[in-house]
Amino acid sequence: MPTEDQIHDALKQVKYPGFNRDIVSFGLVKQITVTGSDVAVAMQLTTADPKVASQIRADAEGALLKLPDIGRVKVEISTQAPAQMPAAGGSPFAGQRRVQGVKQIWAVASGKGGVGKSTVSVNLACALARLGWQVGLMDCDIYGPSVPLMMGVSERPTAGADDQIVPLANHGVKLMSMGLLVEGDTPVIWRGPMIMKAVQQFIFNVAWAPLDVLLVDLPPGTGDAQLSLAQSVALDGGIIVTTPQDVSLGVVRKGIAMFRKVNVPILGLIENMSYFECPHCHTHTEIFSRGGGRLEAGRQKTPLLGEVPIYTDIRIGGDKGVPVVVSAPDSAPAKAFLQIAQALIRPM
Repeated sequence: MPTEDQIHDALKQVKYPGFNRDIVSFGLVKQITVTGSDVAVAMQLTTADPKVASQIRADAEGALLKLPDIGRVKVEISTQAPAQMPAAGGSPFAGQRRVQGVKQIWAVASGKGGVGKSTVSVNLACALARLGWQVGLMDCDIYGPSVPLMMGVSERPTAGADDQIVPLANHGVKLMSMGLLVEGDTPVIWRGPMIMKAVQQFIFNVAWAPLDVLLVDLPPGTGDAQLSLAQSVALDGGIIVTTPQDVSLGVVRKGIAMFRKVNVPILGLIENMSYFECPHCHTHTEIFSRGGGRLEAGRQKTPLLGEVPIYTDIRIGGDKGVPVVVSAPDSAPAKAFLQIAQALIRPM
């Protein structure tokens, strides 16, 4: 007689078509019923393509039939259309809105993870605030939020009189993140429509106003969060963060192409981890090569906003929740971010 744990483990081997993630982690499995050696599984799927449900059903039945002592297998899948599908021939961006009281919204993106995009976002937000702007920072990385740690906040947001969420604030910046709404290390295991709903709530159900600019720290890549944001709100600009080496620059082009496809102007490119300066002999070591950001900015005909070297103080500031722009505003690391902020403000 198969156990529920065995069934779960078998279903974890079934990938969602076109993705590397399994159907269990996507939250598709809603109910498992074991009667003797017979197994029934109920799933709920959001898709407009009936072939996806058929493939998942066949793959799930195949995986379950490999279990020892298994009897009959029944996989039932209920489907619904994706939320906010555009009318036939209509634009998926026809529903874009402005956020009342927010003058501009800039999205900070990267083609891949590990380039320091969130570190750049928090320091850039603090730099803009130091230059006198009213700034908000929205952490759009639903699965791996890091802004609360880097900004030194951990309290839960509260609801205001108008039922809007009151964002937390620190270092002169208003903040909202999924990391402020879940307990400790609790993972967020959501499908695309839930990501869309969360992004929309963070934009329109948070009392951001008044702001000169709302920075949106996007997750890496070009997935659900990016598309949901572009469909929901009119973005005033995109900022791309990269490191100098070719492996990062190659996917940067995809991020730039994404912004251009959704008609978001590129404000510029930031090269992070440009080089390491020895604190003793002041020798420069180009760990990830150097100059790739400048060359790519030239190829893409977009401004290079700045180059940020590897400084230990930047990492320490993020770990302590006090960005280096706040803890040491006159230091070389802080000046790198302040110069980028000034480059963004200058044309405005």
